[in-house]
Amino acid sequence: MRYIWRLNESRKDSRPEMITITMDNDILFKMHKTLEILLKVLIYFCHPYHSWEKGSIENVNGEVRKFIPKGSDLSQYNQEEIREIEKHINGRYMECLNFKTPQEMLDEYRQNTKKPLN
Repeated sequence: MRYIWRLNESRKDSRPEMITITMDNDILFKMHKTLEILLKVLIYFCHPYHSWEKGSIENVNGEVRKFIPKGSDLSQYNQEEIREIEKHINGRYMECLNFKTPQEMLDEYRQNTKKPLN
């Protein structure tokens, strides 16, 4: 639960564009209704064994695993370490974004919509 609160405090303010989240059908997300309320987003779940419904998330998970091995205790990683991983992932060129980075796409979106950060 504390991770949900921490996510609420940090992510929604820095990502007001976030309106939906798509998740696996995993027991870890049993509090998805609480997360929807806290983040003011809609949460959708993939069908079991339909990895194509998650777009490129499997590749991103692989990148995260280079820094944080599967099964690791996330409380052992500080905010600075998490931000570095986030920066690495958001700086990777992606074919599905016409070989732009997620950060470039976000900056472009914000510039075109003039959507300020909270």
